[in-house]
Amino acid sequence: MKAKYLAVLLILGMSAAALAQTAPVQPMPGTAPIDQMNAAPPIFQIKDGVKPEKNYRQQPPLIPHRIEKYEIDLKVNMCLNCHDWPNNVQEHAPLVSPSHYLDRDGNKLDKVSSLRWFCVQCHVPQADAKPLVENRFTPANK
Repeated sequence: MKAKYLAVLLILGMSAAALAQTAPVQPMPGTAPIDQMNAAPPIFQIKDGVKPEKNYRQQPPLIPHRIEKYEIDLKVNMCLNCHDWPNNVQEHAPLVSPSHYLDRDGNKLDKVSSLRWFCVQCHVPQADAKPLVENRFTPANK
């Protein structure tokens, strides 16, 4: 039995020595060292009222601004501070879609439905970032 354990330990030791001799892992070109953060890509901004093109029918609109510190939980939704009526007029922000004021059965509600409360489940911030891999995606016909 001891011979088996000794053989296993010998194999493990040789494996560890072989691994130690391999070249160190190199980061991908253009990335920051492991102990530093890459700079975040700039956020797409709507310019002159031109919105980003949709890639498919019924695509939820993209968020064209930063939302890192927005609180969205069971009681608070900071998105609605600007996008719910009547604040959207003062803030010059798009109004929440009327579909967000319907319950599961299609009944109209005075407030945004709990089914639509967590905006970032469907809406995502748009970053002006280069693709990480080649992409041949083409938008669906509108």
